[in-house]
Amino acid sequence: MHFIEGGWPGANPKDIEFFARAATELRLTTSTMVAFGSTRRPRGKVDDDATLRNLLDADTSAVCIVAKSWDYHVLEALQTTLDEGAAMIADSVEFLHGAGRMVLVDLEHFFDGYKHNPEFALRAIEAAVVNGASHLVLCDTNGGSLPHEVSAIVADVKRHVGSDAIIGIHCHDDTGCAVANSMAAVLAGARHVQGTLNGLGERTGNCNLTTVIPNLQLKLGMSCLPEGRLERLTSVSKHVAEVLNRPVNPQAPYVGSSAFAHKAGLHVSAIKRAKDAYEHVDPELVGNGTRFVVSEMAGRATIQMKAEELGLPMDGPAVNQVIDDLKRLEHEGYHFEAADASLELLMRHAAGWAQEFFRVESMRVITDELPSGDFTTEATVKVWVGAGELALRHVHTAEGNGPVNAIDVALRTALANAYPQLDRVHLTDYKVRILDGATATGAITRVLIDFADGSRTWTTIGVSSNIIEASWRALEEGLVFGLLHAPA
Repeated sequence: MHFIEGGWPGANPKDIEFFARAATELRLTTSTMVAFGSTRRPRGKVDDDATLRNLLDADTSAVCIVAKSWDYHVLEALQTTLDEGAAMIADSVEFLHGAGRMVLVDLEHFFDGYKHNPEFALRAIEAAVVNGASHLVLCDTNGGSLPHEVSAIVADVKRHVGSDAIIGIHCHDDTGCAVANSMAAVLAGARHVQGTLNGLGERTGNCNLTTVIPNLQLKLGMSCLPEGRLERLTSVSKHVAEVLNRPVNPQAPYVGSSAFAHKAGLHVSAIKRAKDAYEHVDPELVGNGTRFVVSEMAGRATIQMKAEELGLPMDGPAVNQVIDDLKRLEHEGYHFEAADASLELLMRHAAGWAQEFFRVESMRVITDELPSGDFTTEATVKVWVGAGELALRHVHTAEGNGPVNAIDVALRTALANAYPQLDRVHLTDYKVRILDGATATGAITRVLIDFADGSRTWTTIGVSSNIIEASWRALEEGLVFGLLHAPA
């Protein structure tokens, strides 16, 4: 990333602490830290404006200020004149540029403003350029513009500005067009794209960098990242999701778990011969990989291809066993397309593998209502850790904020000494679906649990008329899978 916008210094304690720590704790080698703020106040002076002073005190080499470029906002929101609106931009840029800062200007609501009053929108741009702004970032703040509008307006601005400043684009995704709008802007002359990893942002989010970067680099041949960095895209996307505990959308372009997934059937042999006929780019270019999903409709060729993908040696009887198990379990309510880890464990068992990490002897969950009206849940697990005669019996009791959490804590406690790598494995999502609502509270339930360990994500499944049993099956398989693939 060429620029990282760190926040609004002085706006709140979090941002104040961020810039204070960033000066000594961040060692940026390929990026420039940017402090964000706004222009001076209407009828104010730059030398006593608190926001501008905080921008300088953040001590970043670059600053970005948001400026009103829609005449409606200047007249109604700021309650001032258009002359003052232009002066606010000019004075602020001149002040920051004169203090030795690179100045980026986010022209707020630019596309709405240009449509309503192009003369003032261009006047706002001129006020920034002539006073030293290096970047003019055209913002689709309401996210309501469409690609053909963005393309035409950016082209107009490019003709007006020429090479005096770099044109940038900042899109929100309210019409689902943030990436498309950003690409339209680039094709029309923009050379600076603002966005967020995984499309995070207010309302429907911002332009998704994990989509727009490979689109620009792989589809349009525009160099965005240094050599060797694009293949880190998927791992970075997953890392951000893990930190925020917000799982990546499996259908996300390029980085999603289903981005290069194939439900092989009639096409299975063709995919095996010419995989690139079914993938628009090589998934390894963005750090992802081809994945085959399997259901009860799978045939022998599909199972064998999935086994090859997993590196599992499977003979004919094992393949037949998997097919029979899939048909039986999916009839009961399992859905292995959504539970990659459970499918792998099923196939490993059919190939003769048996997990020897631990064996649960028994499990008990007790939930009590206290006199205060609060509920407390306690779980006890009896588990044998290790294999064969060397296995050791552990009994642990733990409390949790529900039965699944209590079981998870108790089991992890029992396994902690033998398997410290489980510290890296944590639950990121827990989903329950009723499969036959007609039986009300006695319905069959399907539980899906998502896990992550910092380097990969996986999903397991459990199905039962007892929701605790379904949850336990998914939880147990998730931990086994985590141990099976734990880094050495």
